Amino acid sequence: MRFLPVNLDALLVELADLDETLALFDSLQATPIAGIEEIVPAARTLLIQYRPSAVDRQVLINHIARRDLSQRSTRESRRVEIPVHYNGEDLDEVASLLGISREEVVSRHTSADYEVAFCGFAPGFGYLTGGAGFQVPRRQTPRTRIPAGAVALAGNFSGVYPKASPGGWQIIGVTPLQMWDLGRDEPALLRPGYKVRFTDAGPLPPGGLPAHEQPAASETCSGAHLEILTPGLQSVLQDLGRAGHTDQGVSMSGALDRGALRAANRAVGNDSASACLEVVLGGLSFVCHGRTIIAVTGARTPLTVTTASGLQWQPGNYQPIELEDGDRVSLGAPKAGLRSYLAIRGGFAVAPVLGSLATDTLAQVGPPALAAGDRLGFNETSGGCSVSVQEAPAFALPTANDVITLDVVMGPRSDWFTQAAIQRLSSQLWRVTPQSNRVGIRLAGEVPLERCNPDELPSEGTSLGAIQVPASGQPVLFLADHPLTGGYPVIAAVASHHLDLAGQIPINAQIRFNPIDAFAELQADALLSTADVKEIP
Repeated sequence: MRFLPVNLDALLVELADLDETLALFDSLQATPIAGIEEIVPAARTLLIQYRPSAVDRQVLINHIARRDLSQRSTRESRRVEIPVHYNGEDLDEVASLLGISREEVVSRHTSADYEVAFCGFAPGFGYLTGGAGFQVPRRQTPRTRIPAGAVALAGNFSGVYPKASPGGWQIIGVTPLQMWDLGRDEPALLRPGYKVRFTDAGPLPPGGLPAHEQPAASETCSGAHLEILTPGLQSVLQDLGRAGHTDQGVSMSGALDRGALRAANRAVGNDSASACLEVVLGGLSFVCHGRTIIAVTGARTPLTVTTASGLQWQPGNYQPIELEDGDRVSLGAPKAGLRSYLAIRGGFAVAPVLGSLATDTLAQVGPPALAAGDRLGFNETSGGCSVSVQEAPAFALPTANDVITLDVVMGPRSDWFTQAAIQRLSSQLWRVTPQSNRVGIRLAGEVPLERCNPDELPSEGTSLGAIQVPASGQPVLFLADHPLTGGYPVIAAVASHHLDLAGQIPINAQIRFNPIDAFAELQADALLSTADVKEIP
């Protein structure tokens, strides 16, 4: 095993092959280590997120290093049949690459069971191994759009795209099955350990396959609510995210400035993990129907409250604001920072999705963004916890004219880059481009980062704060809605204590990365015996 740093609360375990990876994953599932919060398996790696207050990193590495990789536990063996119309636009190219006919591609693809090794990339996307045992390279130029239901090959994996998205896999056909459906008890059709058999469904029907439409959310609001007049650039519900769904390909998501969300909730007397509205660049306005208390934190945003009689006042941020029935609230453009968090006493009356109100804009999981005319219900309460009048920003909020320094942890793939690129990461300023969003901050530097390793990186788990470097050499800083797995090397990651700050950096600001330490592999302590390893209850 190789142990590679990812962040102050995460590490990557690299193994020899998929079999070893799944053996370790099964071992950690069967006999968990206290303090591990999430494990993301991939082709040759496990991304392990842990709680430093519960387990020391060295103790964790020592535990993992002693695991037996020779055994595989019995995984769930549910079998799923997937009918395929083998009309894919890359079918002839795949046949040519394999040196066989297109008919033999279909015959071999349908002749044996595949197994879902892990899920990632998008909710419901399973990486399938075994079966025909094909080895097919990704397309040199990824497509900007692959249709939902596309059956495709890449490396030694087969997969089915659950929704239309960009992608570089070779398309050999299409299935009418819906791989991801929030209307089902288990939204993902495929889960790790499931067996999959592809069947030939013959020619594509005239007119193609019917489009799959997710049922519209039927939120009725007859009680107290906020009537949305203007939603601003993007206003979405966010909480601390949805943990425990990586086996369906669903990442955590959640608020980008978690400290501001907690402060907003404390200011109105809520549980600090309650959902808030995350508002980008202000512009939100609404009328309150009912009596309540709100607070707005995060970006330094001017607020205006207009009463039903026309009186106006400008309350401050980070303080409780009492609203009467008919009051109108408007959020102006921030003077510093990017995202505001609006909490309401009692919380929002919205049904959770997979246990959370977080809106994942990439995976399209969670409540939709607000639109003009929406009625956003809230729970009226007169009792409960006291409001807090002592909340304040945790850091100086950045402006577009600032240079913001972010601490970074080097790794896990720093050694894929030239020494000049390693030095350039911290010596060069990186401008935040307008293409940035909740998925990631797209950066532009005068000189791109060069790799010394030209190989194709097998898909591996990605973490919040990861600085991934695509072929262009211009890095992307992953934020909360990043994909669960990725295929470009990660040179470093923004340290955990600076993630909230990263979520508040506006467009055109410049970032300077400050490595906490040089990249170095993590080592298991070979001299320790099992009895010497500290057990964490």
